[in-house]
Amino acid sequence: MQQMEKDNVKQIIRSFLFSGANKQLLIFSFFLVLSFVFWLIITLNETYEREIKVAVNITNVPNNIVLTSDDTDTMRVTVRDKGWVLLAYLHTRQSPAVNITYKNFDNGDGTGSISASEAKRYIQQKLESSTVITSIKPDKLEIFYNNGECKRVPVRWTGRVIPEHLYFISNVIYWPDSVDVYAAREKLDSIRVVYTETLNYANFRDTLIVDCRLSHSKDMKIVPENIKVGFFTDVLTEESIDGVPVQAINMPEGKVLRTFPPKVKVHFVSGVSRLKHIKPSDFTVIADYNEISQNPSEKCNIYLRATPQGISRATLDIKQVDYLIEEE
Repeated sequence: MQQMEKDNVKQIIRSFLFSGANKQLLIFSFFLVLSFVFWLIITLNETYEREIKVAVNITNVPNNIVLTSDDTDTMRVTVRDKGWVLLAYLHTRQSPAVNITYKNFDNGDGTGSISASEAKRYIQQKLESSTVITSIKPDKLEIFYNNGECKRVPVRWTGRVIPEHLYFISNVIYWPDSVDVYAAREKLDSIRVVYTETLNYANFRDTLIVDCRLSHSKDMKIVPENIKVGFFTDVLTEESIDGVPVQAINMPEGKVLRTFPPKVKVHFVSGVSRLKHIKPSDFTVIADYNEISQNPSEKCNIYLRATPQGISRATLDIKQVDYLIEEE
C-alpha cells in the first residue's frame, strides 16, 4: 500500500516537471541562474575600493604601567582589491586585527603614538598580498599611561532628569559612589569629581534606576567605567514650621540682643516623607548686630541663613522684628 502511494507521488511529480509549460519554465530558470553566476563572477573579478575597520591591540605592557587610554583602538583603512577579496574582508571572516608591542609606542613621557605610515606596515601583513592600502584614518594613534598613580573621587550625575508635576527628586544614590581615576599626576591633582554621561529622563514618578557610563577624556582611565544612579522621588507639598529661634551674630562681648518675637515661622516646600524629620532647630535665622549698629531703627532685619536638606523655596513669615539690646 505504501509502495503504491510512493509510486503515485513520483508519477505526479514527474508529470508536473516534464509537462510542456513547466519544462520551459525549468529551462528558463536554469539559464537565469547560470547568467547570474556568470555576472557575479565577472563583477567580483573587478577591482574596487572599500573601507574596513582594523582593530589595533597594544600588547606586552609592563606590569608597572597602567594604560589610561583603551588598550584597543580602531583604524579605518581604505583598501583596493578584487571584489571577491573585499567580500571576504567585509562578510565572510572577522575584520583583520594587528598587535603592536607597547615599546614600539612608548615616547617615554606618559604618552605614545604611532603614525599611519607605521601602522600600515603592520596592517599590510594581515591582508592578502594583492590588497593595496590607499588610505588610513586617523593619521595617528595615541596612547596615554602612567605608573599606577590613581585617585578615588566621587561621582555625580549630569543632564536633565525631571519627574512629573508635583513630584521632585528627594534623593540620589550612586552604586558605587566613588571610582578610581588613573591619569597623569598633574591631571589627577585637578580632578575633584567624575560626571556621568548626559542623562535625559522626564515625566516619571516612581524611583528611577539608570545604568550609565562615566564621561572622561581619552587620557584618563576610570575603574569602573559603568555605574548605577538611583533617583528617588517624593510628592511636593507646601508646609510651614513655627518656633524657629532668632539668633544674634557679631554681638560684642557684654551685650545681648533680644528680639520680639524671639521665634518665627518658616514656609517651605518639601516632600511628604521628609516632613516628619524636619525640626525648628534644622533652620537658622539670624539678626546681625553689625547691620543694626550701622543702621539703627525701631526694627531689625532677620535672615534665613540655613535650611535642612530636602526642602526648597524656604521663606520667612516676617522679615523684620522689634529688638532690644541689653548689657549683661
